[in-house]
Amino acid sequence: MNAPSGLAAGSLFGVLSRNWWVVLLLGLLAVLFGVLAVMAPVRTAAALAWWLGVVAVVEGIVVLVGMFSGSAPVSKGWALFYALVSIAFGVLAILNPLATASVLLLFLAAWLVVGGIYRIVFAIRVRKRIKGEWLLIVSGLLAVALGVMFALNPLSGLVVTSLWIGALALVYGVLQIIAAFKLRKLGKALV
Repeated sequence: MNAPSGLAAGSLFGVLSRNWWVVLLLGLLAVLFGVLAVMAPVRTAAALAWWLGVVAVVEGIVVLVGMFSGSAPVSKGWALFYALVSIAFGVLAILNPLATASVLLLFLAAWLVVGGIYRIVFAIRVRKRIKGEWLLIVSGLLAVALGVMFALNPLSGLVVTSLWIGALALVYGVLQIIAAFKLRKLGKALV
């Protein structure tokens, strides 16, 4: 693959540096979201589930429109089924987002337990061919433990998950802010 020419790369940097404020705005929004998620993790989980519900309703409506207009990429029966399931899930998530978030966390818990057991079995089966298989076993045990803890106390799992999401949003936001100011400086250097 050919590397971009100096002119193309220069014009790309020019566009990015002129729009540094967009990167800054995204960073500030991510930091704001991160702070809110850390300060109110249960509300954050409910808000995320609510937005997931809105997305599901919109997607269900789009699929219905596609079905009636004849542009659905699957049979009308499958399109109708998917649209109704999406709308039903979306309405439930909008009406009771905290319960939806708890159910989704239970799915996460089950996935963690199954994935942890898989890692442990895998590590045991390949132990003679790889070094450090004990790390896979520890990883599997931690996944199983986390999954069991989430299943036993979904509300605490929601809080922990929201706190992690908030912390990651904070880190992402700070990195975006730093990148915005670097882009701004680059723009001044290009002029």
